[in-house]
Amino acid sequence: MSEPRHVPVLLDRVVALLQPALEHDGAVLVDCTLGLGGHTEAVLERCGQARVVGIDRDPEALRRAGERLAAYGERFTGVHAVYDELPDVLADLGLPSVDAVLFDLGVSSMQLDVRERGFAYAEDAPLDMRMDGTTGPTAADVLNTYSAGELTRVLRDYGEERFAKKIAHAIVRRRETEPFATSGPLVELLYAEIPAPARRTGGHPAKRTFQALRMEVNDELAVLRRAIPAAIDAIGVGGRVVVESYHSLEDRLVKQAFTAATRSTVPLDLPFVPEGSEPALRLVTRGAEQADEQEIAQNPRAASVRLRAIERLRASQGAAS
Repeated sequence: MSEPRHVPVLLDRVVALLQPALEHDGAVLVDCTLGLGGHTEAVLERCGQARVVGIDRDPEALRRAGERLAAYGERFTGVHAVYDELPDVLADLGLPSVDAVLFDLGVSSMQLDVRERGFAYAEDAPLDMRMDGTTGPTAADVLNTYSAGELTRVLRDYGEERFAKKIAHAIVRRRETEPFATSGPLVELLYAEIPAPARRTGGHPAKRTFQALRMEVNDELAVLRRAIPAAIDAIGVGGRVVVESYHSLEDRLVKQAFTAATRSTVPLDLPFVPEGSEPALRLVTRGAEQADEQEIAQNPRAASVRLRAIERLRASQGAAS
């Protein structure tokens, strides 16, 4: 099996955003997308009073991260779960609230760099794409069972693919003679269906379709839509939620959730904000922060990152305090 590499995106900035919430005894960070543990390792190293609960739906990632972080002993706890299960995870650990929650969304190095997982399109490999390889339908199942209309929706909405309808109908035609099993035939089909002028711009012609399939297989947007409000509810006063997104739909969901959480409920025509009526949370980042040219040159995966952070200023009704 090929060995994964792990280069955390915006590592120093992410840790800097988390640090103010973690500089006290007993501080707890939940790393909702543990992966190979790059962000968690940096936090454990630089925030000596903090411990980390690392969540991942990928058992192999948990195993590898556990080995990497073993030296930190009880300061690290790995949990096999999907990150929208955050409330259940905290309840099981007896944690009424935490000090910080981190999401590094999208596909991880753990998945991209291990050929057998089928996330990458550079070589022929099984069309799996499940982040948890033990459960649920694979990308091949999606390709072989979805109607042309359903495939068009997936490719258009999640891949922002201009030729979604054309590709979907070609997939349906091809699978009638031979079902999809590996990535090679799908990449060949995409080269054939995407016009040459379009292939010369916007990166590899398979990029958008593979992204769309991955997001569908793992139900990523629905999971995120549940997880962000749960994370906001989980942080105590002074706590922070930090999110790295790599797709416009993900970033839009995060922006909407953060905007809703920081919006004042006081009527616009009121000349002052009554004490106690201020928003319970504030935005820490101004808009979405991005990687600079130097980081993108060193780590091309950083090119599309959008980083946002929010902080709880006071307890609000129904929130952890």
